[in-house]
Amino acid sequence: MARKPQTRWQRDPEGMRKRILAAARAEFARFGIDGARVDRIAAAAGANKRMLYYHVGKKDDLYLAVLEAEYEHIRAGERELNLEALAPADAIAALVAFTWQHYLDNPEFIALLNNENLHRARHLKQSSKVKQLHSPFVALVADILRRGVASGDFRPGIDPVQLYISIASLSYFYQSNNATLSTIFGRDLLTEEAKAARLAHMTDLVLAALRRSAPATALDRLREAS
Repeated sequence: MARKPQTRWQRDPEGMRKRILAAARAEFARFGIDGARVDRIAAAAGANKRMLYYHVGKKDDLYLAVLEAEYEHIRAGERELNLEALAPADAIAALVAFTWQHYLDNPEFIALLNNENLHRARHLKQSSKVKQLHSPFVALVADILRRGVASGDFRPGIDPVQLYISIASLSYFYQSNNATLSTIFGRDLLTEEAKAARLAHMTDLVLAALRRSAPATALDRLREAS
């Protein structure tokens, strides 16, 4: 008895999963999880609902898979920077530049973050993968800071998590609020000249805060008073 020929998705299940995640990313970024429709995702991926459920799961599962893939993407890009091989100040500058460019290249990431924050990280709280991705990254930033203190370039006492949140915020807020900021200040903040000036400003700002010669911070004063 002749074997039934395999369909395309059976021959290339990983390829089908990637197409489903790409379609879901675009759908969730545009409509959020509440407005997204599984049938549109399936159609955009060249699949059907049964295939989608087989490869990823129901709508909430699919949304979490998209979020996890976004964090895997940014952490993988950071690893490729080889920050441990750079001088501390150069490593921080490279991280600032990468974070800035990643948000520019991935506006869907900003939309997904906005949506998940509206839901108070309801889906991310269910993910063990995201936490596992961030632990080694925090350790890497902490090591850069330790090397900077040892070389005399950075002052001690910088929290690596607070530092990264500040770096991400400087890029994120500027881009997520670009429409209102450009209107308020009467200039296009995403011209090539404006983007270059923004990156230079962010890099100077972060490195100035880390330098040993930086003035005492509010946190330093709080420690001294306690």
